[in-house]
Amino acid sequence: MEVDIRKHQPVREDVRVGIAALRVQGRQIWGSTRHELPDIVLRLMVGVGDLARIQRDYPFFRTGKVSEKSVTSEETRELKKELGNLILSSIRWIDDLGLDLLECLDLAVEAQEKFAKSGRPR
Repeated sequence: MEVDIRKHQPVREDVRVGIAALRVQGRQIWGSTRHELPDIVLRLMVGVGDLARIQRDYPFFRTGKVSEKSVTSEETRELKKELGNLILSSIRWIDDLGLDLLECLDLAVEAQEKFAKSGRPR
C-alpha cells in the first residue's frame, strides 16, 4: 500500500482536519500569543536540549534500541512527551508564522525523498 498526502486527496483531507484540531487545541492551551522566528528558534533549541538531556541521562537510549527490559515506563514517557512537544509546537509555530502547514509537509516529504534517494550518509 502506498500513501502520499500529496497525491491521495482523502488522506490529505484527514491530515488537514487532524492538524486543524491540534492547532485549535494548542490555541486553547497557549492563547492568542504568536511567536516570531527568533522566539521559535530559541524554543526549538530548548526542545532539542531536552532530547539531549534524555540521551545523556538514560544511557540505554544511546544504542537506539528501546527494549522493555532496559527502559522504565517513566523514562519512555519522558521521551514520548518531548517528541510530542516538538510536533505540537511545530504546528503552533507554523501557524504563528502564517504558513500553510500542508505546504510545509509537502516540501518536507519532497526533501526527505530527495535525500533518501541521494545515498548520502546521514
